[in-house]
Amino acid sequence: MNQLPKRSETEEQFRWKLEDIFPSQAEWDKEYKEAKSLMGKVAGFQGKLGDPEQLKACFELEDELSLHVERLYVFANMRHHEDTAEPNFQALSDKSKKLSVETGEALSFVTPEVLSLSDADLDAMINNESLAKFRHTLEEMRRQKAHVLSKNEESLLAQVGNVSSAPGTIFGMLNNADLKFPKVNNEQGEEVELTHGRYIQFLESKNRDVRREAFLAMYDTYGKLKNTLASTLNANVTKNIFYSKARKYDSALGMSLYGDNIPKEVYTNLIETIHKHLPLMHRYMELRKKLLGLDELHMYDLFAPLVEEFDMEISYEDAKKTIKESLKPLGEDYLNVLQDGFDNGWIDVYENEGKRSGAYSWGAFGTHPYVLLNHKDNLNSMFTLTHEMGHALHSYYSDTNQNYRDAQYTIFLAEVASTLNEALLMDYLLNKSTDPKEKMYLLTYYADQFRTTVFRQTMFAEFEKIVHERAEAGESLTPQELSKIYYDLNLLYYGAGMVVDKDIEMEWARIPHFYNSFYVYKYATGFSAATSFSKQILEEGEPAVDRYLGFLKSGGSDFSINILKKAGVDMSTTEPIEQAMSVFEELIGQMEQLTAKAAK
Repeated sequence: MNQLPKRSETEEQFRWKLEDIFPSQAEWDKEYKEAKSLMGKVAGFQGKLGDPEQLKACFELEDELSLHVERLYVFANMRHHEDTAEPNFQALSDKSKKLSVETGEALSFVTPEVLSLSDADLDAMINNESLAKFRHTLEEMRRQKAHVLSKNEESLLAQVGNVSSAPGTIFGMLNNADLKFPKVNNEQGEEVELTHGRYIQFLESKNRDVRREAFLAMYDTYGKLKNTLASTLNANVTKNIFYSKARKYDSALGMSLYGDNIPKEVYTNLIETIHKHLPLMHRYMELRKKLLGLDELHMYDLFAPLVEEFDMEISYEDAKKTIKESLKPLGEDYLNVLQDGFDNGWIDVYENEGKRSGAYSWGAFGTHPYVLLNHKDNLNSMFTLTHEMGHALHSYYSDTNQNYRDAQYTIFLAEVASTLNEALLMDYLLNKSTDPKEKMYLLTYYADQFRTTVFRQTMFAEFEKIVHERAEAGESLTPQELSKIYYDLNLLYYGAGMVVDKDIEMEWARIPHFYNSFYVYKYATGFSAATSFSKQILEEGEPAVDRYLGFLKSGGSDFSINILKKAGVDMSTTEPIEQAMSVFEELIGQMEQLTAKAAK
């Protein structure tokens, strides 16, 4: 077995350059002291924020302090991620986390004090020229004011905070620590304990008996705890309804969307448009059944490989070249920044002993972004690289075109730039491919992204909407009722060509996202927005590219929905989802053609 190299053995060209943030530990220590000293000045503004000059000085201090803390925190934690077992970096990471919490506490009076101003005084602040730089912050505070309570009520709600996190905590402990799954047979016929991690591996098995046995064992285990799990989900729904009423929102869904200023139509349009295009999903299921050579397609066949594993070995160097070629439609400027990232220490490429798993893009305002990878020479890793570089270039353009306060984009926008890069890479690979096997492999990879990111997440979003509306109408959510709602949605989404096994009715019980309510729709809207952008860029060229770069440069300077609208993607309409569906339809058409050719 090959042993992982130690961090010290990793070649410098494959390591990120964190020295671009702090050249030495001494510099980090110096900035830490500076942050501590600035923190001491914050309290001096308490009680004075009704004066525009004092408010301006307070916001400026808040920005200066927050930027120091961000730099210290990002550097310390990325050092820690290089080798999580290294004690000095563990200590540095802990020190930065404590500083971050202390800063939050020191600044906690600012928003409540500004919101205690009268509406007229707050409007005057918004229109005050000396506060122009902070206008978006003040407008956002003004917008939130209707849902902020009195000081005593806010204090009471804050104390309820720990209680309100209980449903998610209890579910997490049950799901991750206490639930024990039985042993099942793997492909070699050996008895192996079923775990969360192994479940998907079993569902991806070519052996149908392995898939079926794992599927039945999984939902039988959840079924035995259905009353407890229904109680935890109920408690979470009740919590959401309590907060929405306490904060004077019309519903739990309305409260959830209000934070990002997203109109309710964005949520309902998504569900309605996907309903309209369910025949496409049903057509894909029919094709899946045909490709697998089955008389009946069951729920446990959804992850079974449709084509023989096509071995695509792609070195890191080749991945970079291919990605650069695929992103040519985005223009010279984008490609130059991308190359800069490839050449100048943005990326930490390979796995080493103790390195944090997975991949991410991160960084601090004022220095270039960073990307952590654990690169393998395969197709998946190439898509991960272009995905994370999409995030990195979004951050780069936001940071270089916005001030510190307005540069940070929302979660609603975050997945658009990364998914767009993936869409352009997929388009490039499909156009270049001449091998039918390779083409089918790529088409399957892409079609399954639509199935899992658009259709499945929309189904989850619809389930959340239904259960909250039922509870708000005073209906009780028994385990039987939750299972019926969930089972009926599966029937609707997968269609008559699929055998919707009864056991799937318990799947609601194992979805952790249901404890972070009304979040999953963002996966589907982000994917749709990115698909819409890629379609416009490939069809229109330069005008669409200019709009897209404008989107990247906007950061968080306006509300998310407005930033997208200016760039040509209006998520308050159904058009972006319609465009994504037309791409999905093209994919299925190509797969059907290849299948027909292969059958001849």
